[in-house]
Amino acid sequence: MKSLSSSHSAQALLLVITLTATGGAASAQESFDTLVKRLTQEKPKFAERQTKLLEERYDLADKPAEGVTMTKGKAVQSGVRVKLAKGSTWEKLAALPPAEIKEQNLWPEGFYPLPHPHHEAGGMLFPQPQIDEVKKQTGRDITRFDLDYDLPQHLLPEFPAPMFLTTRPDLGDVSKGQLVTLTNYHELFKDALNPKQLEGLRLLVTPFPQQQFNSTDDRRSLQAHAGVTCFDCHANGHTNGATHTVGDIRPNEHRHRLDTPTLRGVNVQRLFGSQRALKTVEDFTEFEQRAAYFDGDIALAAKKGINPLERGSQVHPMAEFQELLDFPPAPKLTVFGRLDPAKASKAELRGEQIFHGKGQCATCHTPPYYTDNLMHNLQVERFFKEKMINGRLASADGPIKTFPLRGIKDSPPYLHDDRLMTLEDTVEFFNLVLGTQLVADEKADLVAFLRTL
Repeated sequence: MKSLSSSHSAQALLLVITLTATGGAASAQESFDTLVKRLTQEKPKFAERQTKLLEERYDLADKPAEGVTMTKGKAVQSGVRVKLAKGSTWEKLAALPPAEIKEQNLWPEGFYPLPHPHHEAGGMLFPQPQIDEVKKQTGRDITRFDLDYDLPQHLLPEFPAPMFLTTRPDLGDVSKGQLVTLTNYHELFKDALNPKQLEGLRLLVTPFPQQQFNSTDDRRSLQAHAGVTCFDCHANGHTNGATHTVGDIRPNEHRHRLDTPTLRGVNVQRLFGSQRALKTVEDFTEFEQRAAYFDGDIALAAKKGINPLERGSQVHPMAEFQELLDFPPAPKLTVFGRLDPAKASKAELRGEQIFHGKGQCATCHTPPYYTDNLMHNLQVERFFKEKMINGRLASADGPIKTFPLRGIKDSPPYLHDDRLMTLEDTVEFFNLVLGTQLVADEKADLVAFLRTL
């Protein structure tokens, strides 16, 4: 009897491990139709759980900043959106040492890691405008039957984002206001790129099988699927706010929600991946086929149809095109990345001084591109006790890459896991983490400067 009980326990443990590793994937006995029915029935529960979390943490209202837009004209959202506990103020919090904030559980809820909309399942998840336009242009449907995207559209980057090339700045937005896909890339770029670069772009907009979008019965699309493209997340070489969970951390509760970073300016960067510190764009491009696409699971990748990229004929052209993606114009900046006093407002100039002085921002974000190409550990865990939040364990994040701040107003939400909705939220976060003791006017001036980048 002891042997039989042990056998049953081992089988149960194996089932738990399997479901955890695959985000609740179908068991060997569960048909695809049964899987769809089960996950569709569970969908409202997880959507309600995430909506409740977001509403408890943030003010998600549409509050455009006066006179400030992204590059193509979408309104930039204003104001601190992270909610504080009743009776608390940012000034009171900033006056407390980290140990006391931790002891009294005063760390703002919106400053804890933000979970994936269904953290236990994870996987690629796209905002609705991307889904709609891809389906309209190509007929490919990147809708998931088990899960919907969670953040409001007014808090995301403009769509489709403009695209700028380092080699042809005279052309302005080379996408001409269109989402670049397999159906239009050649017509748009045939006269602006050489054949190798054009081939690289073709591969970046070509769908390949992925963990949730493939032809097996362990997928999250209703129909058998060709897969996803690099530019389904990095729309027009920028970002549309698509999310995922990083593939390189285990167990699952420690995995970060992923804020899709812009590809603008990768030519001036020397580290790739928020924590992996890959050293070249080629390495990152090749690596993503096994990381973002298949969660680092080599067995499932083989089953679902991994596309091993060949270094010379595929990776190099893809990387060469990515290296051409430029930052958006910043007319108030000089060639050294500093404000031109003849063009900047007094508030922006004051903000620049704070950025390089009291705010300590330039310690990591150095001009002209506002990155030091290093990684830093903010040790935010100093401020809170570990706790589970919708399947995500709030714990130490470790070192994170210094992302460039050029064009930052075009790339909300902020931090590596989307936890900060606005630049004002970001300033409050770092004011606490770095202990800079900025006052209200200094914070406002700093935000004004960041919007000029």
